[in-house]
Amino acid sequence: MNRDLRFLCCFRFKLWWMTHRVGTCGRDIPLETQFMLIETRESRNQQQNSPVIYTVLLPLLEGQFRAVLQGNHKNEIEICLESGDPSVETNQGLHLVYMHAGTNPFEVINQAVKAVEKQMQTFLHREKKRLPSFLDWFGWCTWDAFYTDVTAEGIEEGLKSLSEGGTSPRFLIIDDGWQQIESKPKDADCAVQEGAQFATRLTGIKENTKFQKNGESNGLKHVVDQTKQRHNVKHVYVWHALAGYWGGVKPAAIGMEHYDTSLAYPIHSPGVLGNQPDVVMDSLAVHGLGLVHPKKVFDFYNELHAYLTSCGVDGVKVDVQNIIETLGSGHGGRVSITRSYHQALEASIARNFRDNGCIACMCHNTDGLYSAKQTAVVRASDDFYPHDPASHTIHVSSVAYNSIFLGEFMQPDWDMFHSLHPAAEYHAAARAISGGPIYVSDKPGRHNFDLLKKLVLPDGSVLRSQLPARPTLDSLFVDPARDGNSLLKIWNLNKCSGVVGVFNCQGAGWCKIEKKNRIHCETPGTLSGSVCTSDVDLIAQVAGADWNGDAVVYAYKSGELIRLPTGASLPVTLKVLEYELLHFYPIKEIAQGISFAPIGLLDMFNTGGAVEHFEIHKASEVHDGGFSSNNSEKAITAFVSLRVRGSGRFGVYSSQRPSKCVVDDNETEFNYESESGLTTFYIPDP
Repeated sequence: MNRDLRFLCCFRFKLWWMTHRVGTCGRDIPLETQFMLIETRESRNQQQNSPVIYTVLLPLLEGQFRAVLQGNHKNEIEICLESGDPSVETNQGLHLVYMHAGTNPFEVINQAVKAVEKQMQTFLHREKKRLPSFLDWFGWCTWDAFYTDVTAEGIEEGLKSLSEGGTSPRFLIIDDGWQQIESKPKDADCAVQEGAQFATRLTGIKENTKFQKNGESNGLKHVVDQTKQRHNVKHVYVWHALAGYWGGVKPAAIGMEHYDTSLAYPIHSPGVLGNQPDVVMDSLAVHGLGLVHPKKVFDFYNELHAYLTSCGVDGVKVDVQNIIETLGSGHGGRVSITRSYHQALEASIARNFRDNGCIACMCHNTDGLYSAKQTAVVRASDDFYPHDPASHTIHVSSVAYNSIFLGEFMQPDWDMFHSLHPAAEYHAAARAISGGPIYVSDKPGRHNFDLLKKLVLPDGSVLRSQLPARPTLDSLFVDPARDGNSLLKIWNLNKCSGVVGVFNCQGAGWCKIEKKNRIHCETPGTLSGSVCTSDVDLIAQVAGADWNGDAVVYAYKSGELIRLPTGASLPVTLKVLEYELLHFYPIKEIAQGISFAPIGLLDMFNTGGAVEHFEIHKASEVHDGGFSSNNSEKAITAFVSLRVRGSGRFGVYSSQRPSKCVVDDNETEFNYESESGLTTFYIPDP
């Protein structure tokens, strides 16, 4: 590799998850690199006006083999090809890496994945998939509230607690802890005690006794029915592993004999072992995993999902997915067994859950991504760890960079968080503009309702952005977690505006020496940067053909509204774990000297997400009472009509003081700040 370049890559730092790395030479490329973007200048003399070229490299699946990239000490890029089955070998490959280049990196990546989709015909691009409806509602997950100690009573307590505070969840994830699993005593002779619980196996497809205290007839179905009737929850999802449970399915378990389950012993990919080994694998290597035969796995999923559907469940969170890649020996290899499992899973989802109800988790391998024709939601990074101080900046950084690649396949899910937590506002701001689901894992009674009401509308819906959020162009090739200099900037679109979230993520990251996340700077400094309208890559799509490039910017935390001419920028200064959300609104020129832009709900994190549509009607064009005015003191130039969501303090930009403001046919008071043009009024609850 030429040193006169920069690259960004997404690589698996552990079996389950990717993170990102930037570099300038071949030896910087880590093992298990699944996506790579390279920045170069067309001219060798590196002149400033020389065009910048972005080249994407996508290592692919070919037949029974999977390719990844890695660097070597000679600064070369190597292609590593493996099958995961000693009996499946080759000494050649014809379609191992796809390359594509252009001048806009976001377009290049999008075009590349679509070209691979057309060539491989084994997966579909995100844009062709049906997004499940739960994405547009606020949710609660039981995991960090109870972990595996979840009970029916705990679920009721958690939903009641959130509802009483005015932020009722409309979707629920019943996480790990509801299933029937074997109870194993500790084996004193076992060399691997840590993580031994991960070898625990499933013994039945129904709920465990914690959910059957009043008899089986009052089990999971009763819990789901009560959840929907008492708390108006619209979508209930439950957790299961791709193999059934962490340790798979118990061989010859009563009622499950027909799945033809047998013990299998996972074998790590050398690339994963070279990055970060996993305690789950250590345990399963000793105890084995109960693997449902690939030819019987559809029956397993279909019977499990049919039962869940009969209980009123709407979808599943399918976890621990990448374990299947380690079990390909004797089954044609990792690609073959992964594809068998994913095809069976998606067929069962299609049959049993009409809203495409599936969240994919612990699944960041290309074996699965390039085999997913239907699954539309993917967890974007390693877990939210409420008790790990090193994890919070890492989390926001990782989800943003992973979404560059994952967002071409599915809608990234930036995970649950706690609303009552030192980093709660930081996490909430990121989730608000992520484009993915917004849900918490609060313990009952442990909530920050003031924070939640900046995310959740009174009806339980959320103001979700239009796309997977991604880092801005000038953030692509820097390391905002470790370089000590860079702020992370993330962009997204709303229907009538754009948004840039700025985060100070410095101080912690994954360490390739210690092979774990660690704090490498105890006192990260205050950093400064700038934002501009062009940071929102697709802002022109919402601006319209007649836009001259001028915009107004609403800074969420400071509450300032600033007019920003074409090409101008705004300074931003943040300490670690601080953020700012800058909402960009293309200005519409109504007449000479009169301009307008809708802003949105000023107290919501995703302010501009409240604006669904707006139209400007010049007074000379209004006929037959479509609009009317009794204001005889001043001629009306135009009428602006807006369709919005939610209630609360609403703002618009107007270069001149409006004559009046009407909400739902009722004239209302408003405040006008002549210096900024900010016009504010109140939208009442429906």
